[in-house]
Amino acid sequence: MERKQGFFSALKEEVVRGLSPSRSRAKSPGRSSSPMSGLLRRMKGGGGGNPEAVIARSGSLRPVGETLTPLMEGPDPNGDGVGDSKRVGLGQWVKGQLSRAPSMASNSYRRSDLRLLLGVMGAPLAPVHVCATDPLPHLSIKDTPIETSSAQYILQQYTAASGVQKLQNPIRNAYAMGKVKLLVSECETGGRVLKSRHAERIAESGGFVLWQMHPDMWYVELAVGGSKVHAGCNGKLVWRHTPWLGAHPAKGPARPLRRALQGLDPRTTASMFAEARCVGEKRINGEDCFILKLCSDPQTLKARSEGPVETIRHVLFGYFSQRTGLLIHMEDSQLTRIQSNTGDAAYWETTINSFMDDYRPVEGIMIAHSGRSVATLFRFGEMAMSHTRTIMEEAWTIEEVAFNVPGLSVDCFIPPADLKSGPIGEACEILRDEREKSAIALAAHRAKVAALEQADDSSNNNMGWKVEV
Repeated sequence: MERKQGFFSALKEEVVRGLSPSRSRAKSPGRSSSPMSGLLRRMKGGGGGNPEAVIARSGSLRPVGETLTPLMEGPDPNGDGVGDSKRVGLGQWVKGQLSRAPSMASNSYRRSDLRLLLGVMGAPLAPVHVCATDPLPHLSIKDTPIETSSAQYILQQYTAASGVQKLQNPIRNAYAMGKVKLLVSECETGGRVLKSRHAERIAESGGFVLWQMHPDMWYVELAVGGSKVHAGCNGKLVWRHTPWLGAHPAKGPARPLRRALQGLDPRTTASMFAEARCVGEKRINGEDCFILKLCSDPQTLKARSEGPVETIRHVLFGYFSQRTGLLIHMEDSQLTRIQSNTGDAAYWETTINSFMDDYRPVEGIMIAHSGRSVATLFRFGEMAMSHTRTIMEEAWTIEEVAFNVPGLSVDCFIPPADLKSGPIGEACEILRDEREKSAIALAAHRAKVAALEQADDSSNNNMGWKVEV
């Protein structure tokens, strides 16, 4: 009789617990019989001599597949039907609703990440105009500063090592296709630093195609994360097309595509550094390198400025290996000043460091088949709280390279018909995307902090960012 009273008291307690909406229950893979049959089977089994001992050991009768599904006083966060076995209690449901609060901001933040990545690293331009018809520089010592003559000597070594000097047939056009992976690895806004904890999970993968034609014509198409950016130059006009701005001409003179200078076009690279100066030596990734410095002239900087946006400087450093003579590293630095309506000035500095690797010959020309870039976008001004810093990373591999492709004509480089008349500078486009990204980042951070405090779950992080203050 004592055994039966213990059995029915345990059954009653279990039924009450099962009907309570505030009790979180274990998820069961499917519905089965009632707790009574489960308890009877336990009693008949080898370890079921005393049902109260079973109850005391487990805290409640919750064998897998043998529990009542608890009722819920709220929507199912998983969107499952009433008969589904995936159920949570009210406490878990409230936490789920709170944890979902910043999801919209997280999605917007990721979209702004992609826009900023494509704006900065999609189709950046070189600092100066280059004419492919100009002859390659030759060593000249008489009445030439040592910095200039040294640069000419370094470029001669580069053209010889890259195979440009010994080409038998001229290059009329070129084609390259590769894969890219982009991500925003760090963002600092208002003294808070958000670092990516799961880079592989949030990186955006895609590919690009680059066409070039002599003289000074190029076209690039980059597709990443469901968005596509394409840009081109017909030798006189540079234009860009993005999903959020449409097609528009670029401010300033026609300039080479920087992506082509990253080990894909030695001829244009040598011509661009023809007016550079040798400023020293440095060791990069175990390689002793000569450093060539190239600056935009004042006329180019003025042509690229518009209204309250002024391009102050644009400097390019090329690091040429002393062992191989090849270009293995480039550092591109650009400073822009923006005057606001209130009279305050803000400065934006964009720095892109690119590393070229895996040089292999293609039809006698040494081509870099892989590389990576790290871009830093830094805003500073009079107020310390207005400082922001965003670090972006890109890794690429080259799948195909070909020269003198038959059938390619100048018609492939005609600007689009819907090209807008008003030119837009690179800085204006980047600033617009970065401002939106900074605002969304701060909103996402505040929403997530509020949700984590209410849910008392500090480990929840939907976008894989680690916040440091």
